[in-house]
Amino acid sequence: MSEQPPYLRIADELRQRIAEHVWEPGDRLPSRAQIGQECGVGENVVRRAQELLISQGVLEGRAGSGTYVAEPRQRVRVVGSAREQPGGSPFRQDMKALRRQSDWESRTDAKVPASAEIATRLGIAEGELCVRTTYEFLADGKPVQLSTSWEPYAVTGGTLVVLPEGGPHAGAGVVNRMAAIGVTISHAVEQPEPRHATAKEASLLGIQKAALVTHIRRTYYSDEGRPVEAADIVVPAAHCEIVYEIPISR
Repeated sequence: MSEQPPYLRIADELRQRIAEHVWEPGDRLPSRAQIGQECGVGENVVRRAQELLISQGVLEGRAGSGTYVAEPRQRVRVVGSAREQPGGSPFRQDMKALRRQSDWESRTDAKVPASAEIATRLGIAEGELCVRTTYEFLADGKPVQLSTSWEPYAVTGGTLVVLPEGGPHAGAGVVNRMAAIGVTISHAVEQPEPRHATAKEASLLGIQKAALVTHIRRTYYSDEGRPVEAADIVVPAAHCEIVYEIPISR
């Protein structure tokens, strides 16, 4: 059996000290040099161990200040994002079930040319116009999810639902908005994969740069088999758990 990498051993040691209340939530950890000297390793090993624990939500880094024991934070339970009900946003329903206050901030840019990737996902030509909306979802005022949605302008242009967060159907969700213009969504496909957060994502989510996130590529399809929305959803692994509900046909 191969020996455990040094940074994992140090991560276990730091985690154990927190479990034994040597350090309490909010406490600042000793310097990397001091920890390294105590544990017989270099500062780079300590840095990697701390970065791992930051990505797991055990520690938090504060620019120009140091590394601290993170305050306990309940993980948000997110049920499959393609699930929508007549009541509107599935995120709002999830937060209501957890008795947490939900909100989101959004920005819509109309007539944005589709990139090659988005064009492929939507089954349109590269450069064809789309409506792009970016979201920052909040639970009790703290960011827990990011999303960027693309809808073909040819589908919603000139209708009352062209702006996802504007007009009489604002915030109703993709399924309900499309139904309002006679487009029936039959199913959605979601492809989740783990990766590291980009610098921008980390800043918006309040997590360490390169922390682990789950990236979900979602596509909604009409009953004619046409893609009508593509979205990139990003949730921090340390703060959210993703659960899928699968209906059973009888």
